[in-house]
Amino acid sequence: MTDVSTSDNPTTPKFSELGLHPLVLKSVEAQGYETPTPIQAETIPALVDGRDVIGLAQTGTGKTAAFALPALSDLAEAGRANDGPFALVLTPTRELAIQVAEAFTSYATNLNDFSVLPIYGGQAYGPQLSGLKRGAQVVVGTPGRVIDHLKKGSLKLGSLRHLILDEADEMLKMGFADDIEEIFSQSGDSRQVALFSATMPTSIHRLTGKYLNNPKEVRVAAKGQSGANIRQRYHMVQHSHKLDALTRILEVEEYEGIIMFVRTKQATEELAEKLRARGFKAAAINGDIPQQARERTIDMLRGGKVDILVATDVAARGLDVERITLVVNFDIPHDTESYVHRIGRTGRAGRSGEAILFVTPREQRLLGSIERATKQKVEPLAMPSVEQLTNTRVEKFTKRIDDVLATTELTELATVIEQYEMSRNVPATDIAAALASMVLESNSLKADPMPEPSRGKPGRDRDGGGRDGKPGRDRASRARDENMTTYRLAVGRNERLQPGAVVGAIANEGGLTSKQIGHIDIRSNHTLVDLPKDLDSSVMRKLSHTEIQGRPIDIRPDSGRPARPFKKGNFDKQPGDSRNFRNDRRGGANKKFSNDRFGGERSSDRY
Repeated sequence: MTDVSTSDNPTTPKFSELGLHPLVLKSVEAQGYETPTPIQAETIPALVDGRDVIGLAQTGTGKTAAFALPALSDLAEAGRANDGPFALVLTPTRELAIQVAEAFTSYATNLNDFSVLPIYGGQAYGPQLSGLKRGAQVVVGTPGRVIDHLKKGSLKLGSLRHLILDEADEMLKMGFADDIEEIFSQSGDSRQVALFSATMPTSIHRLTGKYLNNPKEVRVAAKGQSGANIRQRYHMVQHSHKLDALTRILEVEEYEGIIMFVRTKQATEELAEKLRARGFKAAAINGDIPQQARERTIDMLRGGKVDILVATDVAARGLDVERITLVVNFDIPHDTESYVHRIGRTGRAGRSGEAILFVTPREQRLLGSIERATKQKVEPLAMPSVEQLTNTRVEKFTKRIDDVLATTELTELATVIEQYEMSRNVPATDIAAALASMVLESNSLKADPMPEPSRGKPGRDRDGGGRDGKPGRDRASRARDENMTTYRLAVGRNERLQPGAVVGAIANEGGLTSKQIGHIDIRSNHTLVDLPKDLDSSVMRKLSHTEIQGRPIDIRPDSGRPARPFKKGNFDKQPGDSRNFRNDRRGGANKKFSNDRFGGERSSDRY
């Protein structure tokens, strides 16, 4: 018999009243959560009590925490499963699997030796097999790949305590009905089931009637418009041109505090570094930054010492800074729930806010999903024209002159200029122009046109992603621009290399500007960096003797093969260790997560 409940309870309990394990509750409170959403308030107590649950709710209602927190509470109480995972979460897409895995990690920060493993199609089997062999406590996967591992015997469900279906209606629409039934049949009868769906079609009724035991059904009314006081705009742009597009927007439009969302921890550092190089006061927060440093950075944002905060979804949870007037989705989120949470960082307490979304051509369907979920049209954003940018730069420079004239005593300097004008017979306007050039540090007031889109294969964006978002493998996908080429440095993540060190070394030793340094992709034992094709030979000679953290970078054009260990005098030799190449191709760029979290390496986001 199904117990039906609706979320119209006028008194909302606190998380501390839902029966969660103290270690899980501590993680929730550390992230700034105090009051559960309606779906959480209704489903968490039922799941903690051991009941099966059907949750009918739209995205953006907090479903992930509704099923993750009770499962982690049970894990904290019971300990690790003996054979196979403790909990299995099924999702319709790999993007949602990644998102759910990250959420589990954030909620399990106080659990000892916790491990979660996302498994999905399009990723190599090696990291997944290794993660399963080590004994991941929570597995999050797409039905097809879960079935593959069940057939291989690499995934066993004998000790499964929790089977969770997220967006069940979507999985059935995609044709996973047989796979889901097979997973149910192999999961035993003692597991608890939590099924979440936006709709309740006949197929869901049949599934729940067959496999769920006396479930509690919770219905949450769909939200109205999300962020009705937030102006939402998007710009269609190739990934390699996002940074140029972003800086042009920020030059022309005025904002106070800004938060920018990217997908990975490494991308927060890379983007913040590139923004600082372009004159913006930017800082990064991510899961690797200690809590004390995180709080200090947020205080700097509140106080105006930092204007731009670059963050991951997990790091920004619980963040509420009144000064934030713009949210930038530098990387589009792969689920609408995250989008709603992101833009909710602005437009609070009745204030107005702005949200900008960058969309690559292959991500257009995600834009449609966001519009349907928020019941709002996301308006297109036109790039500022060259004339607008040039006029804005001239106006800002003119204002700097006005400010100096109004606040600074210039008599002594004026005397020097008069003497120079008379002794050199140079017009005062030419002297002023020369001084202005020194102040601008060779940055032109005249804007350049936006780069033309790269001519890639249909369905492939030039950020290294392939058709349908699958990781691209061809070296050509790293070429950001016809005027750039990829170089390889013989230092990488093993030396704890950071993007700022790469930018600093190349700029300082090679005499390049930050704008001439393109995408930086830090791998385990080497780094790929995009630089201008027409580098002068003298620049290459300087860079060939450059060191980072005491190690020669051994810069050379990237051939798509791994570098040999550096030896003095081998600058013109070609790298070629096929064993390292194999490991790098299969285990470097295509792995999504860091070893301490998900059993693989995290690749950088691409600019």
